[in-house]
Amino acid sequence: MNEEQARQSIEHLRAELKRYSDAYYLDDAPLIPDHEFDRLLHELQALEQQWPQFDDADSPTQRVGGSVAARFTPVRHAAPLLSLENAFDEMDLKAFWQRLGKAGVSNTSLLVEPKMDGLSLSISYRNGRYAAAATRGDGTMGEDVSWGVKAIKSLPKRLKRSDIPLLTIRGEAYMPKQVFAALNREREENGEPLFANPRNAASGSIRQLDAQVIADRKLQIFFYDIIASEGISVSTQEDLLSLLEELGLPVNPERRLCHSISEVLDYLAEMTEKRHALDYDIDGMVIKLNDIAERADLGSTIKFPRWAIAYKFPPEQAETVVEDIVIGVGRTGAMTPTACLKPVFLAGSTISRATLHNEDNIRDKDIRIGDHVMIQKAGDVIPEVVRVCKDKRDGSERLFIMPQVCPVCGQPAVRPEGEAAWRCQNTHCPARVFEQVLHFAAKKAMDIDGLGPAVVRQLLDAGLIADVADLYHLKQEDLLPLERVGEKSAANLVAAIAASKQNS
Repeated sequence: MNEEQARQSIEHLRAELKRYSDAYYLDDAPLIPDHEFDRLLHELQALEQQWPQFDDADSPTQRVGGSVAARFTPVRHAAPLLSLENAFDEMDLKAFWQRLGKAGVSNTSLLVEPKMDGLSLSISYRNGRYAAAATRGDGTMGEDVSWGVKAIKSLPKRLKRSDIPLLTIRGEAYMPKQVFAALNREREENGEPLFANPRNAASGSIRQLDAQVIADRKLQIFFYDIIASEGISVSTQEDLLSLLEELGLPVNPERRLCHSISEVLDYLAEMTEKRHALDYDIDGMVIKLNDIAERADLGSTIKFPRWAIAYKFPPEQAETVVEDIVIGVGRTGAMTPTACLKPVFLAGSTISRATLHNEDNIRDKDIRIGDHVMIQKAGDVIPEVVRVCKDKRDGSERLFIMPQVCPVCGQPAVRPEGEAAWRCQNTHCPARVFEQVLHFAAKKAMDIDGLGPAVVRQLLDAGLIADVADLYHLKQEDLLPLERVGEKSAANLVAAIAASKQNS
């Protein structure tokens, strides 16, 4: 590669990385997976090191995070909110450990914490009361999201101490995995674009500037650093997290103090397996020098602190075969194609089905019945097809044609203008009624305990109900002939239905 080719490659990578970064941070709609972004960033770093004459302070390798969107009031942070250098394997971690030793660090105890995949926030309390919140933005300037963040129910509005004049802390707002899965199901039913992962769902919720949306989406938050303070002092990361807990601030319990790199590696291996059982998404672990005075001596680069590093989990994907594509019909009539897969173990569970979302997604990815495909879990929750292994095609694969009639009731289906989904128009379609009754009885709706899928299916098949209104005419004796329904469960269900009449 000559100098001109290097210049062109560097400029191209910078432009592409900026486009991907804006989509991720400003639009909450990532265009590529995180690991692909990291790969391109490392490629750019290597070129910039090889060709220093093309150094640019505005390069993605020199900048933190994203930008400040025009619709938000800009806020200057009390101290720079830096990013973290990434480690991808054992060699990277050992190199970090050796750098600490060469820098003369005497106490190399390391605190290892989960790397939350959420929206980074700076939150301030004055005299123990919630005062303000801002996104990280570009690390120096953030976006004022004080009103929206206040709606996060797990965020204390008052600290347990009022004698602290100022406390500005850094945390990560996140959406629990199950909330994310339910939100995307609802958006798919309504023909709305899906969130790519819980991080973008959390960010998109806060950036809507609608406090009710934030409250409804059950966002949570964990805190992990003090940016600025008056009236308090801590000497280690352990002490810092303990103080935050004492003040009533939520702190991630999954953390460990390690005294050697081998202890760090053991904990990383443990968390690589355990992360699938967590109710929130993490994309790695953060390794921090525990001693805060030693940190101050090490300092930071323009972008990274020298006393911490982020170990990124390798992307988890698996190859399988699309054995069939079937259509499911939701309560609004939306017809959703689902891939029936050759069962494969991925991210803690066996996967045999993956949503294909809509006709456009199948066409854009060129997914055919019989294809070998790579799948992954969006936010470790929803299985999705990432790409087709086209080099493994042998000619036996079959194109999928979206049916223009409902597969359940046989009535005509239509694709409304501007929507990605085909819809069954029959309001009495058994599949639609089944989903409507389930939705009506769900905890966040009428909260009718005992009215699950098996019971609803039997009620419809037996002709005991034809819609949600019929639920209120059911008697205990109507339920007794149903499978797995005894006198007590029948009485409880009738009582739960009656109790729902008192809901607002």
